[in-house]
Amino acid sequence: MVMFWVLLLAISILLYVLLDGVDLGVGMLFGLTNSEIRRGAMLSAVAPIWDGNETWLVVTAVILWGAFPIVYATLLSAFYLPLIVMLLGLILRGVAFEFRYKTQRMRWIWDLSFAGGSLIATFIQGVTVGALVEGLQVTNGQYSGGDFGWLTPFAALCGIGLCLGYALLGACWLLKKCDAEVRDVARRQIPVLAVGVLAFLVLVFVYALVEHLPILHRWIDRPYLFVFPAIGAVAATVLALSILSHNDHWPFYMVALIFVSAFGTLALSFWPYIIPFVITIDEAAAPQSSLMFMFWGGVVVFPLMLLYTLISYSVFRGKVGTTAGYH
Repeated sequence: MVMFWVLLLAISILLYVLLDGVDLGVGMLFGLTNSEIRRGAMLSAVAPIWDGNETWLVVTAVILWGAFPIVYATLLSAFYLPLIVMLLGLILRGVAFEFRYKTQRMRWIWDLSFAGGSLIATFIQGVTVGALVEGLQVTNGQYSGGDFGWLTPFAALCGIGLCLGYALLGACWLLKKCDAEVRDVARRQIPVLAVGVLAFLVLVFVYALVEHLPILHRWIDRPYLFVFPAIGAVAATVLALSILSHNDHWPFYMVALIFVSAFGTLALSFWPYIIPFVITIDEAAAPQSSLMFMFWGGVVVFPLMLLYTLISYSVFRGKVGTTAGYH
């Protein structure tokens, strides 16, 4: 039963990263253009699906709360301030998404809020991952790192790296969904962002070597983990070839595959810990009775959510028009 909830948690996190990563990436790129036509097309590319994408963040929190309450409590203790900032960024982005079309004179404020909220939320998510990789200070099962123990140079570097990664994902989505100028600009942005992501990965590896991070020993002890970077390298090669051949569809799937390979690397590097390297999955799991009680809801609700996601992306497949807009 524990493994069932571990699997659902992993799927929920991965779906959130891939799906809402698109929205957040488009939001950051939104701030780089002053053209109202391009901004309208960019919003139309994510308008039908962005609300559903954020649902997976809620699912992740609910699974942690119900199935792994110790993890939920520890993470909130460690990341209370950054998570509040992240939620404010997501709220600001959502409000701006709806309000920008209600005004002309003050639209610039909502445009800035949409881009800024996306940037803030993405950076905080990257910082959180970086702090987990570097390791939280836990004493007697409780977080003891202080209010800003999560804020380290490595965590900030991971925040910047995730901003580049989400922006790359968003650019590939715009290439897939848009035509004309929006598509052409996205195609020019992808190589720059890809080089930025590659530079980030090199810096992370060098930092891990210099600081002797615990996760580095996992990579050495588990050489099979290098299968995932190999998959990512193949995906990056196909990405480069698809950009050179002006293919509009493959870049998005290749960047998504790179994210999946990175997620697989981290997940198996942490195993069997759910908070590296202090709390194992078995230690964090709720009582068997609680897991069984939640099970019946999970086997009904989770497939329905997956089905809804598949249907929504199927219904709104295809490209959006340049003159389209979200109203």
